[in-house]
Amino acid sequence: MLIKDIICELESFAPTAYAEDFDNVGLLTGSAEAKVTGILVTLDTLETVVDEAIAQNCNLIVSFHPIIFSGLKKLTGSNYVERTVLKAIKHDIAIYAIHTALDNSMKGVNDMICEQLGLINREILIPQAGSIKKLLTFVPKKDAAEVREALFSAGAGSIGNYDHCSFNTIGSGSFRGNEESNPVIGRKGEIHYEEEVQIGVTFSRHLERNVLKALFDCHPYEEIAYEITTLDNFNQKIGIGMVGELEEEVSEMAFLEQVKKTFGCGCIRHSQLRGKPIKKVAVLGGSGSFAIGNAAGAGADIFLTADLKYHDFYKAEQKLVLADIGHYESEQYTKNLLASFLKKKFANFAVVLSNTDTNPIKYF
Repeated sequence: MLIKDIICELESFAPTAYAEDFDNVGLLTGSAEAKVTGILVTLDTLETVVDEAIAQNCNLIVSFHPIIFSGLKKLTGSNYVERTVLKAIKHDIAIYAIHTALDNSMKGVNDMICEQLGLINREILIPQAGSIKKLLTFVPKKDAAEVREALFSAGAGSIGNYDHCSFNTIGSGSFRGNEESNPVIGRKGEIHYEEEVQIGVTFSRHLERNVLKALFDCHPYEEIAYEITTLDNFNQKIGIGMVGELEEEVSEMAFLEQVKKTFGCGCIRHSQLRGKPIKKVAVLGGSGSFAIGNAAGAGADIFLTADLKYHDFYKAEQKLVLADIGHYESEQYTKNLLASFLKKKFANFAVVLSNTDTNPIKYF
């Protein structure tokens, strides 16, 4: 088993194409061609985590947060980032970070928070724009069914709960090949008219390479006419944050007590309570102050997130309760999600859940 095989499965689960532009996801150290001796799954990669990987004979660390976030201009061991990277390189340990690729997954970080809280009717809080593409191509009528099926098999044509979705228009196409051409239909140097079907399908951005390969492999023409455009439509299956509902509404204090116990919070900082029951809950693991307006707009009674600043709490404006449950606390179950996924995919392979507490914040 090679590291690239593990990466392939991880990116089928949480494609890096949907990571935020500011992020640094993917393989950070090591070679994708190296053989895997074992996988250590962690929330953060620190020196102590690398030590744990060495002790467990794991040469691949799958980490939620990237240890290298901004560019490194030197590696002298002068800070915890440089020391961690140097130790990983010295011991031939690869580090793969998944971060906002998993944040934006329907079954990722925020779904895990909802799972712990028992929320139902879950939806993405901020659906991602620009993640849906559209392909138009032109195919001889007799070959249209074969080309459509190839595109569907590559993942095109799926919309929500439906698949095999396409729009087809019959028309007349014309072309003339030059002396260098080798036309499948018609003759070089002569204008040819062919009854064609214009096939239109949408697909998720990360599938573009597979969809084009399917098109090129099965299309009969020597030169294939096609167009790809990026749509502004929001992708309801990709995006950050999540909103769901409790089976039964509860009081504000009862819900906060449940959250504190479930996530082991040292404390919960929250805005002024409204004296109204909690039914609809918005969540966003990690730093989520940017989504306060989205949570309010979704009609949430409370928004669970982390890293809220003093003035952020004013933004509640009695529309909802804001609750800062801690950065680590909100994302802690992510490593369990990743470990469970990898164990299912590689049942006969060593996948180890890190025991290192990487939470830098302590409570008195």
